[in-house]
Amino acid sequence: MFAAERRQLILEMVRANGAVSLRELARVVQTSEVTVRRDVRALEAEGLLDRRHGGAVLPGGFTRESGFPQKSHLATAEKTAIADLAANFVEEGEAIVVGAGTTTQELARRLARVPGLTVVTNSLLVAQALAHANRVEVVITGGTLRGSNYALVGSGAEQSLHGLRVSRAFLSGSGLTAERGLSTSNMLSASVDRALVQAAAEVVVLADHTKLGTDTMFQTVPTDLITRLVTDEPPAHDDRAGTELQALADQGVQIAVAGGQGGATGAAGSGADAVPARQQRRDVPLPGPRRQVPGGGNGGLRSHSMLGEQGPGAERARVADLRRR
Repeated sequence: MFAAERRQLILEMVRANGAVSLRELARVVQTSEVTVRRDVRALEAEGLLDRRHGGAVLPGGFTRESGFPQKSHLATAEKTAIADLAANFVEEGEAIVVGAGTTTQELARRLARVPGLTVVTNSLLVAQALAHANRVEVVITGGTLRGSNYALVGSGAEQSLHGLRVSRAFLSGSGLTAERGLSTSNMLSASVDRALVQAAAEVVVLADHTKLGTDTMFQTVPTDLITRLVTDEPPAHDDRAGTELQALADQGVQIAVAGGQGGATGAAGSGADAVPARQQRRDVPLPGPRRQVPGGGNGGLRSHSMLGEQGPGAERARVADLRRR
């Protein structure tokens, strides 16, 4: 089809779904991602949509937030790989908190196989994914239902988290930068996510490469409180994502990349050492002032070292290699 026809169809798809990946756009208009990327740039120049890493969204800047139906169709393969890898950081018998989001929902589906697990969440989708897991206890916060992402927010949700202490928080968001950390477009969601962070000894952020380098209105987790980022391998042409990974690693965030050579296939609860090498997990040791996980004498929280054998220098070189490819 002609360029004008392609761009009209692309615009209709974005308007109908709120957010669409480049891969899906290329499939529908039956052309290459390179051509679709060129069309998206042209439409953005006209102010008709906004580009995102790996996709296009309706215009709206810092305050624009897509609903669950739109988010669920963006970077689906990447979210699956991230969830597969992130599940390996959860041990039997742990108590964790899991925030709202399409990526955390994918994680919850895999946590159903972890015996003795306790999951505290403000997400109805996370709770639903674990509803039939006989060996997992699910605790849902109070609060007011926010229909766009099926999350409980407000003072009721925040108060129910007061006094809670768990080993890890697994959170997602709308954007992640080394400068501001994790952010989201909604004030109520951001406030609950901050309460989830305060309840955890470690914070694990799940963010596909389309979120890297994207900044939104409300900060939820500053970079110095992020223990680990679980993400996917950025495309070779995505210099911005590679640069952001490098900056996050330089600030001491441990980076685990899923699907680098064939995808992540680890089983939940198998422990960090059981993650197959092809998942390309890369961890950077925490610097001194970063929050540390309490030992066995502090409330019975369970944890273990998941650091790789490579040091920070090797990690920086590996992330730099991502930028060059």
